[in-house]
Amino acid sequence: MSRSADPVLLLVGAGHAHLGVIDNWRTQSPPRARTVLAEPLEAMLYSGMVPGWVAGEYRASELSIPLAPLVAQAGTEWVREEVAAINPQARIATFGDGSELRFDVCSIATGGAGRAADVLGADPRLLDIRPLHRFIARWQELREHPPQRGRVAVVGGGAGGVELAFGFRNSSHWDCPEVTLVTGRGGLLPSHPEAVQRRVMRELAHQGIELVIEDASIDGGELCAGTRSLEPIDLIVTALGSGAPQWPRKSGLPVDEDGFIRVDEHQRVTGFSHILAAGDIARRTDRHVPHSGVHAVYSGPVLARNLRRTLAGKPPRRTYSPQFMDFYLLNTCRGESIASYGVAGLQSGWLRRIKDWLDRRWINRFTRPDAR
Repeated sequence: MSRSADPVLLLVGAGHAHLGVIDNWRTQSPPRARTVLAEPLEAMLYSGMVPGWVAGEYRASELSIPLAPLVAQAGTEWVREEVAAINPQARIATFGDGSELRFDVCSIATGGAGRAADVLGADPRLLDIRPLHRFIARWQELREHPPQRGRVAVVGGGAGGVELAFGFRNSSHWDCPEVTLVTGRGGLLPSHPEAVQRRVMRELAHQGIELVIEDASIDGGELCAGTRSLEPIDLIVTALGSGAPQWPRKSGLPVDEDGFIRVDEHQRVTGFSHILAAGDIARRTDRHVPHSGVHAVYSGPVLARNLRRTLAGKPPRRTYSPQFMDFYLLNTCRGESIASYGVAGLQSGWLRRIKDWLDRRWINRFTRPDAR
């Protein structure tokens, strides 16, 4: 039990980066501080396994990380509320129920927000991948009552959109769904090597997934790609990248033009060295780090070390450098994965087995009783 004179560390959200912090606390002993986690969800979901879950390769429980045993093992208090606002100068956080907490150090890793309605327009058929727990809950409802046609449009040309297109094409809950992948004019996997783009394009064609390289919009109740209507469509699944929640800007935290919290190479919020942020809610000012689960996972241990030093009154030293982490294994949801790293574009069943092993190893790190 922390003594009253110990500093208070507030962890806002249990995103992938904060799971790394909690894991560090429970495996290497917590720092001399009172750590409080603010997170309303009972369990966190691992985004890397979601397309496989859509395809029926996993049960929902296999990508779920219950928080109760983790926070208990880490000696962390758990407030089951969202943070509605932070006063960075007064160091006060306000929770959704109106209660407040004074903190000495704060770290924010809530993940990003969905942006489908903002980009495309409102439509009851929209199913945004963010926030992940709502995506999971809604798809569980929808799959119990599949439409007769089963026509799905996936909007988003990044790795998330590609894997979701494969996932829905191979879903065991809808009978032979027809899937269209609408990438936007930026094209298919624009940040990946050409060899990977060609490989994915061939796999999309092999699976009968239509590829449309146009910007999507909802006009008059119809989903359009460019000037072309894609109707009839039963479900519009969106993977458009992370949006920023509104509360950091309203709280007076420094944000960029898109609303993401500005942080330096040590994840410190600009102008507030006692507040750190990581994952999809943050944007580095020293270099470009894409918003993805991969980077959030690997930034966790770095964030933990920097928080330890901050709590001890010392400047942080660690920097997450993603140059060796731009390695993706794209799940085709048919027993193979496509590797994207450097100029490579390999595809095989053994790569799928490696992806499954890596994903399960990360989940097991937090869920196995002997994982401490």
